Amino acid sequence: MTEWKKTSCVLCAQNCGLEVITEGSKILKVRADRENPRSQGFICRKGANIAFFQNNPERLKFPLKRVGDRFERISWRQALDEIAAKLKEIHGAHGPRSIAFMGGGGQGCHFQSLFGVPLLRGLGSYNHYSALAQEHTGLFWVEGKGYGRQSMHSSPDTTASDFLVLWGSNPMVSNRFPRAPLVIREKKREPGFLMAVVDPRESETAKLADIHLRLRPGTDALLFKAMIRILLAEGLVARDYVAGHVNGFEEIRGWFDDVNVEENCRVCGLDPEAVRHFTRLFATRKTALRSDLGVYMGRHSTLHSYFELILLALTGRIGARGGNVFPGNLSGIGSHTPEEDPNTWRTVKTNIPLIMGLFPPNVMPEEIDNDHPQRIRALMVANSNPLRSYADTKAYERSFAKLDLLVTIELAMTETAVLSHYVLPAKSGYEKWDGTFFQRHYPEYYFHMRPPVAQTEGEAVEESEIYVGLAERLGLIPEYPAKLRELARDRASYGAMLNEYLRANPKAAPWLTYILAKTLGDELGSKNLAVLWMLVNQFVKNHPQDLLRAGYRVGPATGEELFSKILREPGGVQIGVVDAENNLTQLETPDRKIHIHFPEVESWMRDIQPEDEKSRLVNKEYPMILMSGNHMEMVANTNMRDPAWNEGRRACTMRIHPADAAELGIQDGQPALVETETASEKVEAEVTAACHRGQVVIPHGFGLLHMERVYGVNVNRLASGKHRDRIAATPLHRYIPCRVRPAV
Repeated sequence: MTEWKKTSCVLCAQNCGLEVITEGSKILKVRADRENPRSQGFICRKGANIAFFQNNPERLKFPLKRVGDRFERISWRQALDEIAAKLKEIHGAHGPRSIAFMGGGGQGCHFQSLFGVPLLRGLGSYNHYSALAQEHTGLFWVEGKGYGRQSMHSSPDTTASDFLVLWGSNPMVSNRFPRAPLVIREKKREPGFLMAVVDPRESETAKLADIHLRLRPGTDALLFKAMIRILLAEGLVARDYVAGHVNGFEEIRGWFDDVNVEENCRVCGLDPEAVRHFTRLFATRKTALRSDLGVYMGRHSTLHSYFELILLALTGRIGARGGNVFPGNLSGIGSHTPEEDPNTWRTVKTNIPLIMGLFPPNVMPEEIDNDHPQRIRALMVANSNPLRSYADTKAYERSFAKLDLLVTIELAMTETAVLSHYVLPAKSGYEKWDGTFFQRHYPEYYFHMRPPVAQTEGEAVEESEIYVGLAERLGLIPEYPAKLRELARDRASYGAMLNEYLRANPKAAPWLTYILAKTLGDELGSKNLAVLWMLVNQFVKNHPQDLLRAGYRVGPATGEELFSKILREPGGVQIGVVDAENNLTQLETPDRKIHIHFPEVESWMRDIQPEDEKSRLVNKEYPMILMSGNHMEMVANTNMRDPAWNEGRRACTMRIHPADAAELGIQDGQPALVETETASEKVEAEVTAACHRGQVVIPHGFGLLHMERVYGVNVNRLASGKHRDRIAATPLHRYIPCRVRPAV
């Protein structure tokens, strides 16, 4: 009898529950898991097509080494021996700053980061580059200053909200919170509920909105300032909340005295009365705000996130039911690396600080392609494809050619793998035990550890196997009691001895995941499972009240019981309930208040004036604006490499407003040429009124080489890596000046 196996999607951060039927290494059928506690039977088109991800005919099966202009199959022993030797050589000659790590598990396999990052640290380097720093580190910088820790993130409490504001976000397609399309439709049926969308495009979500502020591209900062001025002028500030929970209000209130609401709105292309009405609703309702890449990758990226913090703080919406709250999770993502700390690294060429322990991929080409004695010379890329995922593809191609060592750990022969010295095959998220730490929720929260549901072809391994093999060869793993391996079958005794060893050897703590892998991991048959056991026991120790609220009995055996439950229930389990009545107690600022005075951005904020912005929005040489990338049902970044999943669809087009198309002589379905200061690309035009006048939109994740044929356009060739946020170096993908004409 055919068996349906529970698993989850690995194509976006929601990781919705799936059930699959497999045969060998292949996924044959897919359906939604109705019993999954987070997604509750929801599935989008991406998850429904997960077989195209797993069954990719270009999957890697064996370790490969570049020899001249071709690759040769080698053994794992040879690969790890040679890579370790090369790392030693580069480290010895050029120091730890010459070594970098990019990746961390993508959308579905985060356990490898608990091995890759310690390996990097063991070599003395903090050069960790990640996709999170491609999109969110401006927000993380703001949250670190506002909440006290850069890894402390707030999320909208959509369940209790009666006014949901979606700014630069399109959750009807992007699934930016669990079951987003269903939740929005359910909320729309609630009496009195309102939804507002702030977006230049008439997105799928905007079509359902009660209020759509269709502002001019690039003017979000002016709108934010106008709203804050309205709050102050009309006495809409939640004064009791601010007095009890906010630090810095008096220092910033004068910053907005000279804001001309009418002039700001005029440049935004909005009716001032509509903005006033929107602001009053924001201040007087149970407002929850969800922003996304539309503002994180906009002209004033980090400043947008700062204005969000001010708006939410002044209206009392942080930590309040129906507002923006701090959810629960098994384990957080990232660390706290404030730039004022002298131990926080900065990039040697571009002088960008680590934010949440991460550097932005946007600057990596410059950090490689320079004459600095400590420039990056060795790079390990894990489940990441910078040749298609990050801005300025040509710069990446040039810089990667200058690396002394490029190692790619991947599922398929990606464009990045093709340039590598060594290519190492990894198991997919359906061939190993793995999970993500994206599963943050409020007030109930969950964890889902996916078991292997498909077999592995060839010699692909858990990524953790690779890191452990390299660390052994580099002599980095400290000595530990041999008896730990013997006790691994009795986890209570094992845990007691492990704790005793760590108390006596505190310097071994950074290598805990490796010690677990070499002992308990061998017993469990998965290094990732050994780390899960550790995380669950740490969670029980740190969150006993959340467990009690979820119905667990907390005692000496709770960690083992919860670990066993997660393994027994492969569709995911509830692990805790946040204290919803005291959500602000999670703040980690010294005074346990929300801080909103950031003197570092005052001059930037004051520089945003309507007349100045109006002139800055005009570029005579490149008069139109390219929105590089947007969420749609045919896009899964570069994870879905087999174009067959989009067969028969117009998956990669340049969307343009009908009036612009008519003025430029561009016909629907005909090729157009898009030119930026970086490059030009020919792409099929799609004429649609969903675009704003003066704006064209090209999705991200195409231009992939599959079976010796390129599918779609790589929009990152049009993006300059130097067109970036001034604090976090986030690429300003949503505002790239361009010109457009019919292709000859």
